[in-house]
Amino acid sequence: AELVGGDAAFEATMARVVGLVEQPRAGLDLPLDVRGTAFQQRVWQALTEIQAGRTASYADIAARIGQPRAVRAVAQACAANALAVAIPCHRVVRNDGALSGYRWGVERKRVLLEREAAA
Repeated sequence: AELVGGDAAFEATMARVVGLVEQPRAGLDLPLDVRGTAFQQRVWQALTEIQAGRTASYADIAARIGQPRAVRAVAQACAANALAVAIPCHRVVRNDGALSGYRWGVERKRVLLEREAAA
């Protein structure tokens, strides 16, 4: 395979995305094409408020959005998130702190959380 770069603007954007993975505390200042239901968008907004290096439970997120009984719906909204890392659903864990499902695999979730904790 041959890696072919884009134009300078594309490469700058990609560098910012890679920078988010490498330095999650720096945040991401890019416009995102976030598509989902109103409920999903409320959940995803709450996820962006979890600081790098920290976690919250599905129940915490449900309470934050004003729907404390919607724990399963919160989990489903996390699973529907297509913007990994930018919308940090990897920071959501079970009530007991254990890792649970992740759209891109629990091992990747573990690595992301370890990287953020170490930063």
